[in-house]
Amino acid sequence: MEKKKLLGMTLDELKVVCAEVGMPAFAAKQMAEWLYGKHVRSIDEMTNLSLKSRAALQERYAIGCVAPSDVQKSVDGTAKYLFPTESGQKVECVFIPDGERATLCVSSQAGCRMGCRFCMTGRQGFGGNLTTTDILNQVYSVPGSEGLTNIVFMGQGEPMDNLDAVLRATELLTASYGWAWSPKRITVSTVGIRKGVERFLKESDCHLAISLHNPFPDERLAMMPAEKTYGIHEMLTLLQKQDWSHQRRLSFEYIVFGGLNDSERHARELVRLLSPLECRVNLIRFHQIPDSPYKGASEERMVWLRDYLTQHGVTTTIRASRGQDIYAACGLLHAKTLNI
Repeated sequence: MEKKKLLGMTLDELKVVCAEVGMPAFAAKQMAEWLYGKHVRSIDEMTNLSLKSRAALQERYAIGCVAPSDVQKSVDGTAKYLFPTESGQKVECVFIPDGERATLCVSSQAGCRMGCRFCMTGRQGFGGNLTTTDILNQVYSVPGSEGLTNIVFMGQGEPMDNLDAVLRATELLTASYGWAWSPKRITVSTVGIRKGVERFLKESDCHLAISLHNPFPDERLAMMPAEKTYGIHEMLTLLQKQDWSHQRRLSFEYIVFGGLNDSERHARELVRLLSPLECRVNLIRFHQIPDSPYKGASEERMVWLRDYLTQHGVTTTIRASRGQDIYAACGLLHAKTLNI
């Protein structure tokens, strides 16, 4: 019989585990501390549980953590880790050190079914949803996890397409009995799945990032097939109805393609669409992928676009590109193999 995984269980679920194996209910909080506070790798390490309790636990349960099966390190310090999943798939996550900050970019699915034309993950196709255990294991088992300051759900997959597992993961990351992180340290990205975003805004206080990439629906559709079902104008209407005056931050991701979405016409439309919102825009350099018709904009053009948007009231930054030499930068995660 395959053992159930403790990693990914809420405090109430751990109480059920206690009842199943004949442990007192207060032991659930002890287990949560060992799991989410101390990141133990075996039940034997839960030393304030009796030997009898640990033996009973081990008959039915395992921690559920799995070490990365491979790693690549960039010249800029970025590291890309390959993790096996419960279903037998493989996914990548990226550790990005930056001075006093250390960000982990986690995956929520094996592959992706959104099919964005400029993304290696989209080309990979869809391999299935990750479990909450799979998602949290990336945080739990990546080397240097104790120094993490931020987590972004911007790896493989569309988080709103696996929302149950993503919400459970963010709940455990922010719960007082879990990692006890502030929601301000976590950002969840999406192409704009309306029902998912509506639920996310109700059930989570984490930051939200929308993958925009083009302000004109017809042009966005040519790049992002999801526009047909999840139109950006409909999403913006929804977002304008929200109160963004509290702690949650709204941002828009915008990969800049040379001659495709970097004109003054695009800049003007971005200002028109985004000015009513309390938000920021992150400009992202396009990283060339094999057999792609797209090309990145020049540095001068990116600076011009940043300055134009900022001068017209839309706070805009250029995101630093990290890990491109190991295919760890935005849009390059694929997990078919680490050597391409």
